[in-house]
Amino acid sequence: MSTLVLKFGGTSVASTELIKSAAKIVKKEYDNGHNIAVVVSAMAGTTNNLINYVNDFHSSKSDSGEFNAEYDVVVSSGEQVTSGLMSLALNEIGVPAISWLGWQLPIITNGPHRNANIRKIIPDKINECFKEKKVSVLAGFQGLSSESRITTIGRGGSDNTAVFLASSLKADRCDIYTDVDGVYTTDPNIDENAKKISKMSYEEMLEMASTGSKVLHTRSVELAMKNNLTLQVLSSLTKETGTFIVDEKE
Repeated sequence: MSTLVLKFGGTSVASTELIKSAAKIVKKEYDNGHNIAVVVSAMAGTTNNLINYVNDFHSSKSDSGEFNAEYDVVVSSGEQVTSGLMSLALNEIGVPAISWLGWQLPIITNGPHRNANIRKIIPDKINECFKEKKVSVLAGFQGLSSESRITTIGRGGSDNTAVFLASSLKADRCDIYTDVDGVYTTDPNIDENAKKISKMSYEEMLEMASTGSKVLHTRSVELAMKNNLTLQVLSSLTKETGTFIVDEKE
């Protein structure tokens, strides 16, 4: 049985109605017989609001380790909300699901608060869910430090969570659902002649990311390339096939 990791970005889960629509995408893959793990971002705009709350408490200690540790506790809470709502949406439509926070698996990180790196994910609980035919919904962007403190992962955090999880599960593919239906030759919002690319190599995607493309962060692509993990970038709002990012030989 194949394993898929489906990641939904903030614009794909920006409201309860969009979360219910995303859940239908998960159900379709689940009904096709796949083992499914889902990674979610916070609802669009939520993280910025949480950061604004934290910024109301700026002081002379705002750059201290204590401040940054509590910053991570607050700012990571957006993904907790979305993971719970997605699990509720799935169970409502007949897909048995359970939500997990980063510390529950756990997702072990190193590096500083506010910009931690994933060191390893222990997927035992998710594998147990597969045996029970349950979908796991994981809060992205967050992990656990060696001091047992909540951490947030740097730029592209939820994408990195999804790709790292897919690698840990030895998944067949990681689908990144966003507000665009794939990778284009240029920005389609600027150039009406932009064409969607059906398949591209990791190296090509890395080059695009390094020159300003915001579709995927370089860390996510590098990790996928290291583990020869197929990525697909696609939209949760359309039924179109997206762009596959694969090994050069493919």
